[in-house]
Amino acid sequence: MSQRMSVAELREIGQPPAVMGRRNSEHWAGSLYLRRLSIYLTWLLLPTRITANGVTWLMIWTGVASSAVLLWTSWWAVLLCALGLQLQILLDCSDGELARARGTTSPVGVYLDRIGHYLTEATLPIALGFHVSGGLGSLGGWTTVGALTGTVVLLNKSFGDLIHVARGYARLPLLSEDASVAAVRVGLLRRLRSLLKLAPFYRAFVALEFSLICLVAASIDAIVGGHDVLRGWAIAMLPLAVLLSAGHLAAILLSRRLTD
Repeated sequence: MSQRMSVAELREIGQPPAVMGRRNSEHWAGSLYLRRLSIYLTWLLLPTRITANGVTWLMIWTGVASSAVLLWTSWWAVLLCALGLQLQILLDCSDGELARARGTTSPVGVYLDRIGHYLTEATLPIALGFHVSGGLGSLGGWTTVGALTGTVVLLNKSFGDLIHVARGYARLPLLSEDASVAAVRVGLLRRLRSLLKLAPFYRAFVALEFSLICLVAASIDAIVGGHDVLRGWAIAMLPLAVLLSAGHLAAILLSRRLTD
């Protein structure tokens, strides 16, 4: 690929409407501001020897490192975690742009991308359990809650990906992004789901949102003193994760995602 490709030309290839208009696959931070930056990162990476999958590996390790920094029991650790996850999304945008610009998109890239998000979103609550318990050398109730929450988060994420597994076994086409396919067919539950979207706490365990919740809680603790707010979130996250997982499973089974 020529180094003379302009940013505008790269944007046409790397950020086509089919990608930017995805209903479920595009993170709000990407749409709001990170895609504006990622295209310049992709432009810088384009003449280098790094592959798109290499950028995905960077994304994976950035997410894991952002979780691991929470093992340090400091407000600065929570801030670094939130900033690191911004970088993870930036890399997550750039790897696909680079693959589309070079024509190297592949199932391997999709697979590595899924691994990155699974690892990050599962290790964040685990690391938070260590954070509120006193650090890596502490084991007890807080770390147990973190580990259980991480397990439930993994289970919840698998519910979404298992749709594609089931459709593959049934030889159904790729799942449509059409909102009508994901709509719950039971009227009362459909209205309840619409109301819940007004307060999107169902995104609480998406990596960036989780880190921002932690940052707000840790900042309040830093102002008032103590650790009560962040520990309150650590207590609440397990039942919330269980509730969201149950709701997610019900929404899948009561929609057309496994039939159309």
